[in-house]
Amino acid sequence: MVRADPVICGHSGEARNLAEVALTRGFTDVRLLTWPIPVLQAAGLPLKPLDRLLPYSKGITVERPEAVGDYRVPDGRHLAGLTGRLVELLAEPIPTVCLSMYLVPHTQVVVDAVTAARAAGFAPDVHTIAKAVGSDVTNVIRSCLREGRFGAASVLFTTFLANDEVVAVSEYTRDEIIASAEEVDATCGTSFAAKCRERVTVSYPPIDSSAYVDLEPAAVDAALARRGLERDGYILFLSRVARAKGIYDLVIAYGEMRSRDRVKLVVAGNGPALEHVRAMAKEDDRIIFLNDVDDEEKPLLMRGCAAYALPTKPEPDFVETFGIALAEKMLAGGGPVVTTLTGGTGEAVGDTAIIVEPGDIHGLADALDHAVMEMTVSEREEMAARALKKAMTFDRTAVFDSLFPV
Repeated sequence: MVRADPVICGHSGEARNLAEVALTRGFTDVRLLTWPIPVLQAAGLPLKPLDRLLPYSKGITVERPEAVGDYRVPDGRHLAGLTGRLVELLAEPIPTVCLSMYLVPHTQVVVDAVTAARAAGFAPDVHTIAKAVGSDVTNVIRSCLREGRFGAASVLFTTFLANDEVVAVSEYTRDEIIASAEEVDATCGTSFAAKCRERVTVSYPPIDSSAYVDLEPAAVDAALARRGLERDGYILFLSRVARAKGIYDLVIAYGEMRSRDRVKLVVAGNGPALEHVRAMAKEDDRIIFLNDVDDEEKPLLMRGCAAYALPTKPEPDFVETFGIALAEKMLAGGGPVVTTLTGGTGEAVGDTAIIVEPGDIHGLADALDHAVMEMTVSEREEMAARALKKAMTFDRTAVFDSLFPV
């Protein structure tokens, strides 16, 4: 249960990678239950080009159940479709593992479907895993606490803990879950925090390392040529274009850089801040915007850049709870990663990146100048080698085998 492709979201990639490995680990039928594409489009989510989505392997089925009911049901129609389809799958006499990413609403769908299947007498052989991702904590739980909506927070924790296994995407996320549970307990007299401390484990995002390592030099050069770029001739920002990702800081810092005459700034991605950032940069022809980068081109752009910048910063509605793009860049090689220690990014990069303080625009400009002008070839190679070793710990096979032990 997940927001799957075409949504541009690290956890869409998580679902794809876990699904692919599942086929090699004895699962005979893997399904991604997700949302109809018109619903995703209407929600305003950043989406990949529909005509360039990578195909799934045979044995993986993406299902997008239609809504149940008509216009007289103002909300919940698509949730009813998802829940009903899951009940149908659980009614089949096949041992099933059900993993939900995003507590709201996917975990609720799983809990409701399992309850309904058992009440109907289907006796499903099912094991449920709920994985709390970044926005579950920073967007949903924290907003409930800020607004004093402890009832909603209690429902969320109850639903989370109703699963057989409960998992967080990083140690930072686990700590935030426990801290939030403590706040609810203090107000409501509940005991969520103790249960979370005892039960919540960590499972980092799984990444298909084979898509990033050992890239053909000719393929990199060809991809850059198509975009009018050269190796080490640009700084790359490839992520959701949003304030919390530090994109405003990066554009301002680029204007201050001593090395801006040597390197362009490539902003690759979509997001709520894209049009505003375009307007900021309209007088600067050295800032290039790419909003159609697909999964095949992404590692090639990462490999060819002089530096990859993700100056993410904490915002009320979002904190970077891991940083999947950071680990992907570390696998691809190329210039160094420049980022901040925000949320769980330190867990992603370890000691293999150039670190700046969140919101420090001058420090960001200096760090990028250092990466472009001052690092020697041997220093870059040594940092890239350490980064690759660190990022390989997030390979999808290793993560799958930890999450689904035999």
